[in-house]
Amino acid sequence: MRPVSEHMTERERPPVEGDPEASPSPDQGEPLRRRPIQRRSARRVERMLDACAELLDEGGYESLSTTRVAERAGVAIGSVYQFFPDKRALTQALTRRNVERFVARVGRRFICEDYSGWWDAVDAIIDEYVEMHRTVPGFRSLHFGDVFDLNLLDSVADNNTVIAGRLRALLLAEFGLVDSEDLDRAILVAVEAGDAVLKLAFRHDPRGAPEIVAEAKQLVRGYLSRQLRGVQRDGETSVS
Repeated sequence: MRPVSEHMTERERPPVEGDPEASPSPDQGEPLRRRPIQRRSARRVERMLDACAELLDEGGYESLSTTRVAERAGVAIGSVYQFFPDKRALTQALTRRNVERFVARVGRRFICEDYSGWWDAVDAIIDEYVEMHRTVPGFRSLHFGDVFDLNLLDSVADNNTVIAGRLRALLLAEFGLVDSEDLDRAILVAVEAGDAVLKLAFRHDPRGAPEIVAEAKQLVRGYLSRQLRGVQRDGETSVS
C-alpha cells in the first residue's frame, strides 16, 4: 500500500476515518472534509490555518503544501488530511476565516464609532482592510479576489461578489438604504475597483502607499456618490 503523500491526487488520497472529535461536513462547498466538534480538534484546525497563513506570507501559494503545513503546525500529516483534502481546501478555509474576521471587525467599528454618512463608513471599511493587510498573517498573500482561485469562498459566486454581499448587508443595516439591483451592482463594482487599487498600494510598499490608499478612498466614494444619488433612505432622498 502506498503511503499518503503530497504527490497523490485528491482522488487517490484516502480519507481518514474514525475521528471521534470530528463530524462529516454536509456542505459540498465546505472546505473542511470533517468539522471539528470538540475544542481540542478545533484548536488543532486553527493551528493548521495559522501555519498555512505563515507559509503563504513566506513563500506564496505555489510553495505551499500540506506536508509543510503539518510540520509548521506540529501535527501529523494524517491530522491535516482528516480535515483538509488538499492545499486548496486549506487556503479556502483560511480565506473564509479572513473574511469572517474582516466583516466582524468592520461590524465592531460600526457599533463603536459614529459616522455622519455611508461615505465615512466606506472609509472605515477601507481602513480596516489596510490594517488587516498590514497585521494579519496570510491576509496580504491571499487576497479575496486573487486570480489563482476566484471561487475560494463559494462554488458559484466569485470571491469579491461574496465580499460585496457581506458589506452590502452591513451598509443596509446601518444606513437604511433601499435594497435594489442597482445597489448590488454599485457595491460590487466599488469592491472590485477598491480591491484592485489597494493591491496596487501594497505592490511596492509592504505597509501600503498612503497616497494610493487615499486615491482608493476617493475613487470608491466618488463612484458610489454618483451611483447612490437619489437612492431613498427611510423614505427620504439620500444626498451625497
